[in-house]
Amino acid sequence: MDKIFQKAVPILEQIEDAGFQAFFVGGSVRDYLLQREINDVDIASSATPSEIKTIFAKTVDVGIEHGTVMVLHERAGYEITTFRTEGNYTDFRRPDSVQFIRSLQEDLKRRDFTMNAMAMDKNGQIIDPFLGKKAIEGKLIVTVGNPDERFREDALRMMRGLRFVSQLSFDLDGQTLQSLKNNGALLENIAVERIYAEFEKLLKGKNRKKAFHLLSESGLYKFLPGFKSLGKTLEILQTLNIEKLDDPVELWVLLLVIGNIEDTEAFLRIWKMPVKQIREIGRLRFHVEKGTDFTEDKMALFHSGLNEAAKVTKIIAVLDHFNGNEAEWKVKEAFHRLPIHSLKELAVDGNDLVAWFAQRPGPWVKEEMELILSAVLREDVINRKTDIKGWLELCNRI
Repeated sequence: MDKIFQKAVPILEQIEDAGFQAFFVGGSVRDYLLQREINDVDIASSATPSEIKTIFAKTVDVGIEHGTVMVLHERAGYEITTFRTEGNYTDFRRPDSVQFIRSLQEDLKRRDFTMNAMAMDKNGQIIDPFLGKKAIEGKLIVTVGNPDERFREDALRMMRGLRFVSQLSFDLDGQTLQSLKNNGALLENIAVERIYAEFEKLLKGKNRKKAFHLLSESGLYKFLPGFKSLGKTLEILQTLNIEKLDDPVELWVLLLVIGNIEDTEAFLRIWKMPVKQIREIGRLRFHVEKGTDFTEDKMALFHSGLNEAAKVTKIIAVLDHFNGNEAEWKVKEAFHRLPIHSLKELAVDGNDLVAWFAQRPGPWVKEEMELILSAVLREDVINRKTDIKGWLELCNRI
């Protein structure tokens, strides 16, 4: 058993000593079987929130209406959720009510996929009533029970399924895929922010091509914000070497360029994307479509910075079907050769110009600073105050 579980075993033992059941559940058990890194563990118990609070001295109410209490133990927090069943999902997002129960199997029965519906006791024994281990061995994503029912309960589960396809390189089983085809329209009941969060995780997965394929095959893409006309774009993406791209922003740029989306900002705002990310994607798209060669355009390299310049270079390489490793290396070399890497390193500032030109401050200062910056980057002048002043005099600027 992994150390992260071992540290939490005393929590399970304390609950059991009080006469209740307690198990590790959900994604941590799945990832343990898959030998993936585990960042935290979830615990389910037959004890109610009030009973948990009597067992442990230090607790925090983090979702007590849904049966969840955090227990503080040795500088760590562990969320403990009471076994429960759920009422109807009239909004296709969350249950109208929850009812606390004493049955582990009934609790596992309400979960989305069989690989997430397993539990593990303090001794490492797996409780697997819905054959989650078999699904993992077959690399299949299978819903617990009827997929139509699971997706009608929470339509976001359809996006979660595709996210797991991307992250784990699993397939959807036949019934689950068919259910995606039947129930895609239910996504329209889900908040865009929740869809965006799942789609971002999908874009970070290693097998995005397979996820894009199933997004196309199922027709689910038609119900993503702004994606209704992007079926062909998704097909093209599957033909490109997108494995070279590490950051979701790079894939968003590909989508925008291949999909010929006119207004970058308007499209991304539909997704309720953070403004900072929208601006970065806009800058990257500008240079991708311009075809900026950062080894030649030193001003563009300086203003973009190495991180964004490298991203642009990778995206162009993917679009043009060539290995971008050498091009990316050349961009890094060009950046490291720049005389300066930030404006703070420039030997002069606006106050120097105001004194030399004997003029009042104004927009002209910024214009002159850009000229000086460009000259320093081209190495037309040494980045030293006396040399820059001499260069300005030589150019009849002062």
